[in-house]
Amino acid sequence: MTSRVLDTIDPITLGKDLQKARKRKGLTQEEAAKIIDAARTTITAIESGFRRIKPEELQKLARAYDCEMSDLVRPHPEIEPFEVQFRGPAGKTKEDEIIAPLIEKLEWHCQNYLELEQLLEAPLDRKYPDEYSWPGVKVEQAAEATAIAERQRLGLGDSPLPTLRDILEQDVGLRIFYMELPQGYSAMYFYTNQLGGCIAVNKSHPEDRRRWSLAHDYGHFLAHRYKPTISIDDFYQRLPESERFADAFAGYFLMPTSSLMKRFSELRRPGKSISLTDLGNLAYAYGVSIQALVRRLEDMKLLPTGMWEGLQQRGLKVRELQNRLGIATIPGRDSLFPLRYTDLAFEALSGSLIAEGRFARLLNVDRLQATKIAQELEEHMNLLRANEQMRNEPQF
Repeated sequence: MTSRVLDTIDPITLGKDLQKARKRKGLTQEEAAKIIDAARTTITAIESGFRRIKPEELQKLARAYDCEMSDLVRPHPEIEPFEVQFRGPAGKTKEDEIIAPLIEKLEWHCQNYLELEQLLEAPLDRKYPDEYSWPGVKVEQAAEATAIAERQRLGLGDSPLPTLRDILEQDVGLRIFYMELPQGYSAMYFYTNQLGGCIAVNKSHPEDRRRWSLAHDYGHFLAHRYKPTISIDDFYQRLPESERFADAFAGYFLMPTSSLMKRFSELRRPGKSISLTDLGNLAYAYGVSIQALVRRLEDMKLLPTGMWEGLQQRGLKVRELQNRLGIATIPGRDSLFPLRYTDLAFEALSGSLIAEGRFARLLNVDRLQATKIAQELEEHMNLLRANEQMRNEPQF
């Protein structure tokens, strides 16, 4: 890296990228300044574009920010400003030091995704409906109407959804990432015309909760696409209408009234009472928590109101109950990146459009893991080609 290369780069753009990289790492300007043995005002000037960074300073900062100098100076798409909508614990805000680096990481992943699409001339196919609006209709009714309309639009019928993430990624065209979020944070969502709908789900949560978070934020995408809000989990504060809509939508979308009523009726035969095992198996079938199922059945007047609170007061521990009854854990794909993102990165590597180091950084793994992933993908592609060739061979 020579000073001549840096002289050709817009210092304002480079400064913004350095600021984002620092925030992704969770470092303050004071901490960054110590890395290059400078005053905090120097970092401020560099990030503002008022002072050109020196090659040796860029090298030190890139190393500290866990990236390569080429990642910082390489041309890349500029991401439009956006506001993140998320749910978090009481006392936290969007600017909180805990969540700010994660917003930067989400933006970084989306930028890499968009860059791969542009590199391969493969834009994301967005199969988006227009925003749903039901003027004068109550929140619950609007949520159910939206859920029914979306299931019809996607050809899902009223059956349980086994692969919600795949449906939203492939059949709708959302960008979904499973990230390590702090305890208490369920998901983050934002929308821009440039990137479309983007959702980050808390990877550390069990799959039933991740599915609920996906459905919840999908509800926001469908009805409040351009209206980011921050929802604070506060027992004493009434949820805003948009949050009540999204929660109701998640319940109706994951557990349609028609099929849930039919399945529940089959369990409630004459002389047979509903057991916790029945509820656990029914929750597993729909890919939701027992709590979500019981509350949904309460709303449908199929179980007594307050049953869930009663179970809790009696000391019900759901995970222990599931293990004791042999109810399996809901399966799910918890990889950080969408399948299409990984495929595009591999295609770029195979076509020599990116180097192995860049491939590893795109997948957030080390070189050894990246090599293993590339080999597995190559074997998978070879198998698909062999199967396709067999189908095309003449039959005698």
